[in-house]
Amino acid sequence: MGFARADAVAADAADPLRELRERFHLPEGVVYLDGNSLGVLPKATAERQHALVTDEWGESLVRSWNAHDWIGAPQRIGAKIARLIGAKAHEVIVADSTSVNLFKLLVAAARVSDRPTLLSEAGNFHTDLHIASGVAELMGLSLELAPRSEVEARIGGDTNLLLLTHVHYKTAERFDMAAVTRRAAEAGALTVWDLSHSVGAVPLQLNEAGAELAVGCGYKYLNGGPGAPAFLYVAEHLQERLVSPLRGWMGHSKPFDFTDDYVPARGIDRFLAGTPPMLSLIALESGVDAFEGVSMERLWTKSVALFDAFHGLVEERCPGLPCISPLRPDQRGSHISYRHPNAFELCQALIADGVIGDFRAPDVVRFGLTPLYLGFEDLWLGVDRLARILGDESWRDPRFAARGKVT
Repeated sequence: MGFARADAVAADAADPLRELRERFHLPEGVVYLDGNSLGVLPKATAERQHALVTDEWGESLVRSWNAHDWIGAPQRIGAKIARLIGAKAHEVIVADSTSVNLFKLLVAAARVSDRPTLLSEAGNFHTDLHIASGVAELMGLSLELAPRSEVEARIGGDTNLLLLTHVHYKTAERFDMAAVTRRAAEAGALTVWDLSHSVGAVPLQLNEAGAELAVGCGYKYLNGGPGAPAFLYVAEHLQERLVSPLRGWMGHSKPFDFTDDYVPARGIDRFLAGTPPMLSLIALESGVDAFEGVSMERLWTKSVALFDAFHGLVEERCPGLPCISPLRPDQRGSHISYRHPNAFELCQALIADGVIGDFRAPDVVRFGLTPLYLGFEDLWLGVDRLARILGDESWRDPRFAARGKVT
């Protein structure tokens, strides 16, 4: 047997990042492999939320916008995220959702060129393509979708914008950000990156890669809570050229002058719109603060080890279950996916047995490998139960075929 449970326990004992696990609430008896969909609860979140509700909102009331710097939360938390993605503090701000931020950046960027084509990957995450289709219709652009292997070759003189997800939500395939951004720039096109399955999971160096525009999710690897606010990144040299199409008062240069005309704020602040949602912002900040004292490089080293251990265990214990994620670390993110004709039922059977992964239509079961809190024994237990369910075909129980609204 290649990697026994005793080996997994020993690997956890030798893990230099093991103590980070104590920063999170992990339900007893649950192997959680879905942090790429919803991160777990940091222990600090409830205490920080309680303080905001009872002391700041409860006692200081509206004075908290100044006294507790509520008004500076989008910039403050953005600066903390900037450290995780290799950006300058003033290039990242937290606001709205990933979808809304994507709309803002696509429209703002499309306006600086008269080229007719918005290019993206066929099979990109569907909300990205839905937003892109709306932007294309609004801006009179043609939305062109290319297979992943053909995206770079399709960038040409007609390309206005390139929209790509850095780590693919289903397969975990990762684009070479620097190479693709450079290819688009040479063709005179801007690139917008979706970092939702990258931030907090893989090392990112947006400035070094020449990245110009990006959005990202707050509730996956950043552990900001369900529906947490998202963030957007605009490279310093572009900030004064772009204006958000959602011209809310918080993006105004002087929001409390209450003037009728719109004058965009300087820099990244112009991409704010409405009043900051403080309860959810503070939860996100607690999630981001859980990364304190550890580099993304160290987390990535552990992620690679977790991937190799999980993949090896599945190869040994679950023969015939095809992995669709790249085996080379530089070509993937921090989740691993498998194809099975009854992936939904298999996933539901696993959840019933205390192993939480997730299903992606039509036939993929996906497991998040989150090095902040995941251990090697967790993986061993997860694959042990996966092997048993595949072996006895208990996934065929009709109750596992029942689908809720969220799959």
